[in-house]
Amino acid sequence: MNEYAIICGLSGAGRSTAADVLEDQGWFVIDNLPVALIPDVAGLVPVTTSGDSRVALVVGASSDPRELTAMLSDLRASGARVRTLFLDARTEVLVRRFESTRRRHPVSAGALLEAAIEREREGLQMVRAEADAIVDTSDLNVHELSRRVGDIFGDHADTPGMQVTVTSFGYKHGMPVDVDLVFDCRFLPNPHWVEELRPLDGREPAVSGYVLSSDLAGAFLERVESLLVRLAPAYEAEGKAYLTVAFGCTGGRHRSVAISEEMAERLAHHGLHAGVAHRDVDRNR
Repeated sequence: MNEYAIICGLSGAGRSTAADVLEDQGWFVIDNLPVALIPDVAGLVPVTTSGDSRVALVVGASSDPRELTAMLSDLRASGARVRTLFLDARTEVLVRRFESTRRRHPVSAGALLEAAIEREREGLQMVRAEADAIVDTSDLNVHELSRRVGDIFGDHADTPGMQVTVTSFGYKHGMPVDVDLVFDCRFLPNPHWVEELRPLDGREPAVSGYVLSSDLAGAFLERVESLLVRLAPAYEAEGKAYLTVAFGCTGGRHRSVAISEEMAERLAHHGLHAGVAHRDVDRNR
């Protein structure tokens, strides 16, 4: 089977980094190919030992969103496996990135940088809405982004079934924009106010035991677990390849981390392909 990884998103959000990761994983990477030529590329790409081809296409800002979405539909109709990753970032972060590199924004056309970024963002809304996975790179360094891309397109991603990522975050660091479902854990007892637990995080047995031991935490986990187990097949039936579930607490170090670890383990027991990530656990150590 021919397999396509489509890397798209905002300029400065990390498309080149994602392309490098896929190239290291053995994908045949083509950068900035005109959308009209994409269907003709598969026949020119070397096949793997299994007789399949794996092509990663990095789509730039000059691509027409309607043309791109139509092309993706055609590829899927041909029987190819197509997965689309959209890379996003906050406007102020993109401004800093462009200013630090002194690069010109590809759609600036003489406009102010912030206006150019917002124009590109608006033009890509259709593509973003159709993406299988969305990653906000605002708070990720190169290594963290590489790990996220590797998780999405790595060898384990070939396992049949929708991939579920359970992630923790801290509300004081901002809401994540690249998630599908968000649950607030701030009603649970807070280890931050226990002196010996404060310097630890939710992966430590002492902290997780403190958070998970309450009846409230148990009831919360049972109900969310039941909800997710019921929703996952419905999402998958609609063609969703990735589902990201976020749990938030104040700082993203204690309660949300413990709950995320526990939930990922519970979902795995139901046969779901569940991974776990922690966005803010190492902040302000």
